[in-house]
Amino acid sequence: MTDSRGAPAGQEPPRAPTPAGPAAVSALDMQQREALRKRLLQFAGYAAFAVLAAALWAAAHWGGALGFTPTAAQAAVLVLFTIGAWAFGIFPEPITTLIFFLLAVLLQVAKPAVIFSGFQSAAWWLVFGGAVTGIAVRTTGLGARLASRLFGLRSAGYARYVASVTVASVGLAFVMPSTTGRILLLIPIVLALADRLGLVPGSRGRTGLVMTVAAASYMPPTTILPANIPNSVLLGAADSFYGIHLHYGPYLLLHFPILGALKAVLLVAVICRLFPQADALNVTPPQASNPLSPNERRLSGILLIALAFFATDGWHGISPAWVSVAAAIVCLLPATGIVPPKVFAEQMHITPLVYVAGFLGVGAVVAETGLGERLAQACLEAVNMTPGHLAQNAAWLVAIGSAIGLVSTLPALPAVLTPLAEHFAQASGLPLYAVLMLQVPVFSTVLLPYQCPPIMIAMHLGGVGIRDGTRVTLAMAALTIVFLFPLDYLWWRSLGYLG
Repeated sequence: MTDSRGAPAGQEPPRAPTPAGPAAVSALDMQQREALRKRLLQFAGYAAFAVLAAALWAAAHWGGALGFTPTAAQAAVLVLFTIGAWAFGIFPEPITTLIFFLLAVLLQVAKPAVIFSGFQSAAWWLVFGGAVTGIAVRTTGLGARLASRLFGLRSAGYARYVASVTVASVGLAFVMPSTTGRILLLIPIVLALADRLGLVPGSRGRTGLVMTVAAASYMPPTTILPANIPNSVLLGAADSFYGIHLHYGPYLLLHFPILGALKAVLLVAVICRLFPQADALNVTPPQASNPLSPNERRLSGILLIALAFFATDGWHGISPAWVSVAAAIVCLLPATGIVPPKVFAEQMHITPLVYVAGFLGVGAVVAETGLGERLAQACLEAVNMTPGHLAQNAAWLVAIGSAIGLVSTLPALPAVLTPLAEHFAQASGLPLYAVLMLQVPVFSTVLLPYQCPPIMIAMHLGGVGIRDGTRVTLAMAALTIVFLFPLDYLWWRSLGYLG
């Protein structure tokens, strides 16, 4: 005889097992570790503020002992704090940048026009315009169509997709002289490619494709004149300070074979190693045969016109930034209907824009206060170079540039180093032209993502965290130092550039 629950009379029915197995214990451990991690981050934030306050107070009172004015000493502390917080992710984004802005204004380390110069720079407006066109590429479906056309490999493995994205990123640098512009054009296309391959957000394969665009759009193109901000600054500064004219062909021959082509090959290997995609790619059949929608046709025309202006800026003199803004305005016009106001409000993210302004502001403060020059002079005195040791002195100059690049960020590096090139040439015994050219191995080698705003922009737009970005930059930097720098030195010697 049984009761209504199906159990024998007088007996309790069997109870469902309680979640006390290994899976439940593991989930509990993960929750505890996550809670501990959050507490540690909170503690790190409080500790960072305490250290910053103490350092600023010490700089104001004892900065003179190190040869700094109180303002310059506080500027040095604030710059180091900002860079450290960016590098280690102490605060959620973009709090670090806002802290820098606030304290720089309150402490008067520079004029507000200098501190906030990033917002009025061409680079900031280039990012803004590119972000709008990126929204247009995604929402109209043109990104998915271009992805299937540009990267429509059949029966291809993950490595071949990484290689094709690398070739596209480097190849575009020959006709489009803006790293950020190339990234803003390619990221929506590559994200559409990832969707077509079944690579969901957060997957290793998707992260690898985004980091391929980020690194390949900046690192190899530093060897193409003028494909990005650092070599464009070097071009102008060398002419302004020393009357040395840099020419496209010799510059390309000197730098591209090793730091351009070989570095691109290494990048493909690094991406496939760090972000392996073991599972088979779920390739969604392309739909490129469908006719273009009216919005896709309008957007295609806008992008082609913008690309033509990007590629010919040396002829017409219009900055790529204003071309980008003009394209964004056309996309936003009600007459075109490409990006409706609601879509713009929902998808326009402010974080990358704040980051760009912050990076540029830090570089402007470093230049305005003379911190970069002070650091360069201190490094020069510390290494005590003597003429006649070509390899050793070249290595020291690269090391000095790398140290300054950690403080000033890479786009600002030529503006800091070029005025000191004559002093470096006299101390090292190297030709002045060679000393100027030694900046290229430095600003082409990214140690940490925060040094390069375009890489950070690509990471934010592609949803890649600072940890994954740092893995790529450190791996590429290590391989460059161990393998490419010695090859580059031999290549320079064979061309007769080291005297």
